[in-house]
Amino acid sequence: MKRLTDIVLILISLPLIFPVFLIVALLCKLNLGSPVLFRQSRPGLNGKIFDIVKFRTMSNKHEMSGEQLQDSARLDKFGVFLRSTSLDELPELWNVLKGEMSLVGPRPLLVEYIMLYSEQQSRRHEVRPGITGWAQINGRNSISWKDRLEMDVWYVENRSYWLDIKILWKTVFKVLKRDGINQDGHATMSYFSGNQNKDNNA
Repeated sequence: MKRLTDIVLILISLPLIFPVFLIVALLCKLNLGSPVLFRQSRPGLNGKIFDIVKFRTMSNKHEMSGEQLQDSARLDKFGVFLRSTSLDELPELWNVLKGEMSLVGPRPLLVEYIMLYSEQQSRRHEVRPGITGWAQINGRNSISWKDRLEMDVWYVENRSYWLDIKILWKTVFKVLKRDGINQDGHATMSYFSGNQNKDNNA
């Protein structure tokens, strides 16, 4: 039912999504250049690695030495707009159609985090990762890593068709309000360095 719902919702929304996709792609090309899309390996269901696809939000600015600038220095107003409106997530619908992701589930994080999770936190990989999820409607990137990972596991343990509908509905309002976009002092969130680091509020 969940997989079928994902596919049906995407297909019936294509007439609206496709023009927006083309406009955002053009704006990315004009503001950030090529490539328009950003690909990165992420762990999915049962930890299987796949390439997530998003619209690029950061420039390729480098230091004089050739070293790439920090994320916050490469993220301009256009990139912030894409992230705050979640328009950068649109290409992930392709990941959903391929079965690598779902519309709702724990957000797919970096591959290097896998070895840092506790056994309980690793349960987030028992379901397909999602474009939105329980943590995203309860603080998004502004919450601590501890709270975010606990919410991911809570979703795994309490997931249901109606919970997914609730999350999708509330996501619309979260996106419109543009809150919880980032943690203070970070382009999105601080780097997760394990459960013993004080920065992770563990």
